[in-house]
Amino acid sequence: MATVQEMKATVRPKGGKGAARAARYSGRVPGVIYGDNKPPMMVLIEHDELKKRIYAGRFLTTLYDLDIDGTKHRVIPRDFQLDALKDLPMHVDFLRVAEGAKIRVHIPVHVLNTDQSPGVKRGGAVNIVTHSVEVICPAESIPDAIEVDIAGVDINHSKHLSEIALPPEVKVIGRADMTLVTVVPPSGYAEELKAAAEAAAAAAAAAAAPGAEGAAAAPGAAPAAAAPAAGASPAPEKK
Repeated sequence: MATVQEMKATVRPKGGKGAARAARYSGRVPGVIYGDNKPPMMVLIEHDELKKRIYAGRFLTTLYDLDIDGTKHRVIPRDFQLDALKDLPMHVDFLRVAEGAKIRVHIPVHVLNTDQSPGVKRGGAVNIVTHSVEVICPAESIPDAIEVDIAGVDINHSKHLSEIALPPEVKVIGRADMTLVTVVPPSGYAEELKAAAEAAAAAAAAAAAPGAEGAAAAPGAAPAAAAPAAGASPAPEKK
């Protein structure tokens, strides 16, 4: 079950750019609640509170009970805008979530056991190919993350979504065999493999060459005595 957090808001009495600008000057962020076949509701969130929630992580996959003047509304954040220069929240959208509803969410990919990857130990780098995966699941059962264990993954090998065990109520939208993480080789790795292959090939060719065995005598070895020719008389014995 997903943990439901609480956050306070107030009704925004006016719409438009002027009212939104005035709200920001007063330390609040304008937002809107929509969905569940109900009319949209304009709200205001305290700036510091919203900033803390956004930068804490998992903001767009967390359920909230939004307390508006004493009435709680079950919502999930759908989008937010940040100031282009200061990265401060400027606007936020919430989707109403009915009990038992299924929703689409993007689940982040987290890599585990990087230090146990033989490819990383050999100088390879972890490349996250897919940073999040879109799924549809019950609002109360949103996974925290898709965890990818790369212990045992070598250079030029990958982990795919089809290798990850997901809860049965979580359905992937898109390709089930998409690549999530790859261990890429370090700089110069291809040249090292080529040089090693060429050296091995040269050694194999030298070993297979005709007359390779015994062609080189051991250093310092005395030459073998010549055998007497057939029919030759043996040398006279000295007395």
